[in-house]
Amino acid sequence: MAFPPFNLTGKVALITGGNSGIGLGMATGLAQAGADICIWGTNPAKNEAALAALAVHGTRVHGLLCDVGDEAAVERAFAESLDVMGRVDGCFANAATGHRGVPFETIETADWQHILNVNLNGAFYTFRAAARHMKARAAAGDPGGRLIGTASLAAVSGQARGEHYAATKGAMVSMIKALAVEYARHGITAHALLPGWIETPLTDAALTNDKFIAGVMPRIPMRRWGTGADFAGIAIYLMSDASAYHTADTFIIDGGYYAF
Repeated sequence: MAFPPFNLTGKVALITGGNSGIGLGMATGLAQAGADICIWGTNPAKNEAALAALAVHGTRVHGLLCDVGDEAAVERAFAESLDVMGRVDGCFANAATGHRGVPFETIETADWQHILNVNLNGAFYTFRAAARHMKARAAAGDPGGRLIGTASLAAVSGQARGEHYAATKGAMVSMIKALAVEYARHGITAHALLPGWIETPLTDAALTNDKFIAGVMPRIPMRRWGTGADFAGIAIYLMSDASAYHTADTFIIDGGYYAF
């Protein structure tokens, strides 16, 4: 018999960037555990494919087009998510954009602002809408909620030629710790996930480059890249009642890369 707290039936998870990679991996695990799923993405075809894959698990699924870097779009998407799903129990701020590896002194201001807008402002807009909803629900006698952000090892290690990306992920970790403290009294927890080298659309160019593979793979004790499926278990745990007293944590999921 499955551990009862891991049964997510009746709970609703919202995953931004949920149509591929880590986001879809988490969404799949959550749906398999019984949660209803709402995904946001910017690619209509990928959204439709993800929804079709998630629907086979028998829970409610809904998808929306949303650029998380657009404040008004986030407010509209969250309102529609509530209209369709009724509630949001877990909000996974996973949407992000990548970067070109260039020397720090050559980073263009427009590139810096774009990455901060999607990765950091987008998480802020998303978490703000979710926290507002969860706090109001707690005041009405229905406490609880989960705020989970996909950060990166770049938040805790020196990522040369990626200072703009690293800055957003380090800031996300700090924001999440503050959220954990502020909203704990409402039964709301907050955590950051720090992925290592994971097979996603954002990392495809690097992870298929022979020179990169030769330099990085020997540093991964598990000798493989991560996949979206490697994030299903942690998503289920954090979404579940089993994690109700666990908050303000950072989870490094990297096959041992950071420790080696």
